[in-house]
Amino acid sequence: MKKDESLPTLVSIEGIPASGRHGANPGEQLEAQEFVVDVDVWIEAGEDTLEQTIDYRDIVSTVKEAVGTNSFVLLETLAEVVADSMMALGATQVSVVVHKPAAAASLGVDDVSATATVGVG
Repeated sequence: MKKDESLPTLVSIEGIPASGRHGANPGEQLEAQEFVVDVDVWIEAGEDTLEQTIDYRDIVSTVKEAVGTNSFVLLETLAEVVADSMMALGATQVSVVVHKPAAAASLGVDDVSATATVGVG
């Protein structure tokens, strides 16, 4: 069955654990710390085959690679790079939320995160 080509499909994956060296505080770029990433990826799916979409496994591995192989001062920059990496997989639009649990714990709050959205408009 071929779907209506004018309607994008949203694929969401929440809670991707990733380790990386990001932050503005002394030492944060020296020692890896844990991040959690949520992604919403819009695709133009065609036929009902894996080749017509973005494989969930590719999304997860690409997120982990983007977080693990770069180093940034700002969480916002990391979110933008992760979003760009999703676009490179063939997404038409992406929204990425990168959570930094250690920052939230040190501040005594529930969450610290940055969101980047790419491909809008």
